[in-house]
Amino acid sequence: MTVRVQMIRFALVGVVNTGTYYVCYLALLTRLPYLAAHVIAFAFSMTGSFLLNSYFTYRTRPTWRKFLLFPLTNAANFAITTGGVWLLVDLAGFSSRYAPLVAAVVAIPITFAVSRVIMLRPETAVEGR
Repeated sequence: MTVRVQMIRFALVGVVNTGTYYVCYLALLTRLPYLAAHVIAFAFSMTGSFLLNSYFTYRTRPTWRKFLLFPLTNAANFAITTGGVWLLVDLAGFSSRYAPLVAAVVAIPITFAVSRVIMLRPETAVEGR
């Protein structure tokens, strides 16, 4: 599978993941402050993202090792989106309902690059045991 195909699939997974995140975020926003809603929704959607990227984007077997490393793919995404949400809401006066969507767009290319390295990393002999 080419990198281009992977990018397209990654984008499709991203749309599904963003939708999942956003629905959770809006539901949580009715009860929690916006940053707490963001953190919880982000953590929930990350698990779905891992599984979809394993099976659909990269066509690789999900392993516990990859699952434990996968948050690294989201560390940059989390920092960019959290900082972006804060900047947009607190400093720019942007609506807390839409700020996460804008911040997510900025984080996509970085997340793809890190995700690809982790998900396509060759398995070691120890993992096969």
